[in-house]
Amino acid sequence: MLVQRPLAGLTRQNLTRELLAGVTLLAIAVPLNIGYAQIAGLPATAGLYALVLPTIVYALTVSSRQLVVSPDAAAAALVASSIGGLAVAGSADYSTLALAQAIIVGVLFLALSYFKLGFLADFLSKPILVGFVGGLALDIMVSQIAKMLGVSIDSGGEFVDKVAGLVTDIGTTNPWSLLISVAAVAVLLGGRRLIPAVPWALIVLVVTTVAVLLTNASAAGVDVLGEVPAGPPQLTWPTIELSLWLALIPSAIALTLVTTAEGLLVARSYGEKHGYPTSPNRDLFAFGVGNIVAGASGSFTMGSSTSRTAAMDQAGSRTQLPSLVLAVGTFLLLVFGTALLADIPSPAIGAIVGVAIIPLLGIREFAALWRKDHFEFAIGAVCFVVTLVVGSIAGIVVAFVLALINLAKRAAHPAIDVLAASGEPGESLLTDAPRGSTTAPGVIVIRLAAPLFFANGDVFSRAVKSAITGAEPGAVRHLVVDMEAVTDVDVTGAESFEALLQWLDGQGVSVGFSRVRAATLERATRLDLIGGRAVYPTNRAALSALAADEPVAPAAAGEGR
Repeated sequence: MLVQRPLAGLTRQNLTRELLAGVTLLAIAVPLNIGYAQIAGLPATAGLYALVLPTIVYALTVSSRQLVVSPDAAAAALVASSIGGLAVAGSADYSTLALAQAIIVGVLFLALSYFKLGFLADFLSKPILVGFVGGLALDIMVSQIAKMLGVSIDSGGEFVDKVAGLVTDIGTTNPWSLLISVAAVAVLLGGRRLIPAVPWALIVLVVTTVAVLLTNASAAGVDVLGEVPAGPPQLTWPTIELSLWLALIPSAIALTLVTTAEGLLVARSYGEKHGYPTSPNRDLFAFGVGNIVAGASGSFTMGSSTSRTAAMDQAGSRTQLPSLVLAVGTFLLLVFGTALLADIPSPAIGAIVGVAIIPLLGIREFAALWRKDHFEFAIGAVCFVVTLVVGSIAGIVVAFVLALINLAKRAAHPAIDVLAASGEPGESLLTDAPRGSTTAPGVIVIRLAAPLFFANGDVFSRAVKSAITGAEPGAVRHLVVDMEAVTDVDVTGAESFEALLQWLDGQGVSVGFSRVRAATLERATRLDLIGGRAVYPTNRAALSALAADEPVAPAAAGEGR
C-alpha cells in the first residue's frame, strides 16, 4: 500500500487556491447532499452529516489527491430501492437500516483492500456501468420531476408505478412549483454555459428561498424542506436483528462494486492526468473507513462524486484540502445555520438534483456504443431496462451475467491463423496465409492468439482440422503450433488438444511447438501435451528443421519470429 503524507501536494503557493476551491465545493455539495438524502428516503441531516466526519477520515487516508467522496445520485437510489422493501421511508427503522448498510459497505471495502480484490470491479465494463447507472438515474428523474411539479407520488415505489402516478396526477400540478422549477432549470443550465465556475446551485437555493419567504408561496402549496435539526453529528451504532444485517448484504455488495469501479477509474485518470501516484488498495481502504464512519455518525453509503471531482479539477485544486474546508463549513452550518434551510423550496431541490443527474442518463454514451459496437450497446440496454423495471439488485446480477457472457463470447472466438512464409529472412512470419495453402512445403504453422481453455478448445481443434483437410491430400506432413500468445492452458483445453493430437496421428501429421512462453511450457508439460514433441525457439527455426527433415531436441521457451 502506497504510503504518503496526508494532504500530499499542498504547498504555500497553492494554499489560497485550495481554500477557495473548498468554498466552491461547500456551495456545490450542501444543496446536492440535501437532495440526495431525500432520494434515499432520509432526512436532510443524513446528507449533511456525510460531509463532516466521513469526509475528514476519507481525505486523510486516501491516496488520490483529488477524488471527492460523498453520497451521490446512484448510491442514493440504490439505498432507497434496497431498503424500501424492508422498512417505511422516513421511519426510524429505515434510517437505522441505512446506517447498517453503510457499515457493511465499509467492511466490504476493507476486505477488498486487504485481499487486493479491486480487480473484481473490472467486470463492470463501460456498457454495463452506463446501463446500470442510467437506469437508476431515470428512476430518480421521475421522482424529481414530480417534486418540480408539486405532484405527490410514492417516491419509494417501482418505476412503472411512479410513472403511472405522475401521469395520473399531472392535473394537480402546482403552478408556483412549476414556475420555480422552470426558473431554476433555466438558471442552472444557462449559468453553467455562461460562467461554469459560479456555484449556480447555491444561488438558485438562496434566491428561491428568499422568493418563497417574500411571497408566502408555501401557503399556496409549494412544498418546502422544513425544519432541519441543529447540532453536529452524533456517534451511534445501528442495532438491528441478524436477519436484517444479512438482508442488506446483496445491496451492499452492489454499492461496493459500483463505487469501486467508478472511484478507482476516476482516481487513476486524474492521477495520470496530473502526474502523481495513486494506490487502488489504499483508496479502497479510505472508502472503507469513510463508510464505516458514515454509518456510525448518522449518514448513509458514500461513493465517489465524479461531478464534484471534475468541478474541483476545473477550480485548480490538486489536494484534499477542499474536502476538509467542506467538512468545517458543513459543521458550522449544522451548528449555527440550520434555520436557513427550513424554507428551501422542494421544487428547487428537485431542479438541482434533476440537472445534476442528466449526464448519468448516458444518452451520449449509448449513442457512442451504438456507433462502435451494437452488441455492447445491447448489453448496456438490457442492463438499463432490468435496473429500471426489475430493480437495482437484479440489475447488478444481470450486469455480471452479461459481463461473463460477453467475456465468453470474445474468448470463444480467438484469432486462429495459418501463417505464410516470406521470402525475406529478416521479416516476421506473421502474414495470414490464404485458405487451403501451407506455410512451407509439407508444413503448416498455426497461431492461436489466446489462452487455450474450455471456451475455445473445440474451436481451435476445428480450425486445425479445417486447415489440414483444406490443403491438397497428403500435402501436410508437419504441424507447428505458434504458442507466443498462449498464456495459459486449462484442463478442458488440454483434453480437447489431446483429442486433436490423436486425430493428427491418424492423418500421419507430426506436431511441434514454437515460441512457447516459459510458464506455458511448464504448464503444458505438466498436462502432458508436450511429450517428446519438438519445441522450436522461432517459427523460422521450425521451418528450417522440418524442411531439412532433421529432428530438433526440445528447447527452452524462446522469443523471436
